[in-house]
Amino acid sequence: MDFSTTRSLDAMVDSLPEDYQKEYKRFKRAMDVLTKEPEPQVGQTPKEVVWTKNKAKLYRYQPAKVKTNKVPILIIYALINKPYILDLSPGSSLIEYLTDKGHDVYLLDWGTPGYEDRHMKFDDYVLDYIPRAVKKVLRKSEADELSILGYCIGGTLTAIFSALHPHLPIRNLVFLTSPFDFSNAGLFTKWVDEKYFNLDLMVDTYGNIPPETIDFGNKLLKPITNYIGPYVSLADRADNEEFVKNWTLLQKWVADGVPFPGEAYRQWIGEFYQKNKLIKNELYIRGQQVKLSNIKANVLNIAADRDHIAIPEQTERLMDKISSEDKTFELVSAGHVSVTVGKGAAKNTYPMIETWLREHSE
Repeated sequence: MDFSTTRSLDAMVDSLPEDYQKEYKRFKRAMDVLTKEPEPQVGQTPKEVVWTKNKAKLYRYQPAKVKTNKVPILIIYALINKPYILDLSPGSSLIEYLTDKGHDVYLLDWGTPGYEDRHMKFDDYVLDYIPRAVKKVLRKSEADELSILGYCIGGTLTAIFSALHPHLPIRNLVFLTSPFDFSNAGLFTKWVDEKYFNLDLMVDTYGNIPPETIDFGNKLLKPITNYIGPYVSLADRADNEEFVKNWTLLQKWVADGVPFPGEAYRQWIGEFYQKNKLIKNELYIRGQQVKLSNIKANVLNIAADRDHIAIPEQTERLMDKISSEDKTFELVSAGHVSVTVGKGAAKNTYPMIETWLREHSE
C-alpha cells in the first residue's frame, strides 16, 4: 500500500480496530505538539512596569482593578528560570488568583543577566534591589505595611532581607518551597561537596552559570522522571486537550532558563550548600551578620512533600530560628513546581495563601 501521503495513511488507519486507531491518533497528536504547534502564551495577567534597575523590573498586576485589601503583596522570585510560572495561564496563575481577590500584587523580576552581571552577589540583591522595590510598592500602593512572598531562592533572599531590615514595615512573610537549612539537601549535598566539586573553577570558567547547567542538575535528581517521563505522559494522554495545554505550558517554562550570576552562584553553593552559614547565623552580607531571629513578622512557610529541590526539612527548619509569634508551617501534597501550577495548586495552594494573607492583613 502506498503511504506517500498522510491521507493514504489515515485511510489505512481507519480500517484498523478502534484501539489501534486511538493509539495512532494519540501518537500523531503528540508529534504535532512536538514539531508543529507554536509556543503557548504565558504571563497573560495585565501588568505595568513601575520601577526598573539594571535588568530587573518591578511589575504591578491588574493596576486598574479595585484593591480591596489594604496590605500590598510583593513577590520576590528566584534567580533561575522566569517568574511567569506564577502567572502561567488563566486559571493556573497564583498572581491572577490574588489580584482577582482584590490584592494589590507586585512582582520583582530579576530579568536575564548578561556577562556584564557576572559579579552580582546576594549582597546586591538584598541591599540594593529589594529595599528600593519595597519603598516603591509602599509609595505606589499608598500603604503603611506590606506582605512579601518569596518563591524558592526568592524566599531565601526574602528571609535574608527581612533579617537585615527589621525596622521596615513588613507585616507578613510567605515562603513557598524555600530552602534555609542545607545540612541535608539530598543529592545536592553530595554533588557539591567541596571534596569533589571545584566551585571556583566552574565560576571562573563560565562567568555566569548557563541555564542548561542548572537545569541538568535539577533534572538529574530524578532523571527517568524528568527526561523520559514528560514524553511518555504526552504520548499516553495526547488525546486530552487540557493535559496537552498544561504540558506545553510547563515544558516551555522548564526550557526557558536564565543564567545564574557567577558571584551569586559562588555564594549560593559555597556559603549555603557547602558551609550552611544561613541557619548557623554565620552568613554576612556586606559585613552585616544575618540573624534569622530578627524576623518578627507573621510567617506562613509552605513546603511540598514531593519536592526534591527544596526538601521539606530544609524549609521547616526556619520555624525554629525566627522570633515571629504568629508562624505557621504547612506541608502540602505537591512537588517543587506543581505547588504553584495545575489543578492541585488552584484548589489548595492558592486559597491557602490568599486566605492567610487576607486574615493577617485586616
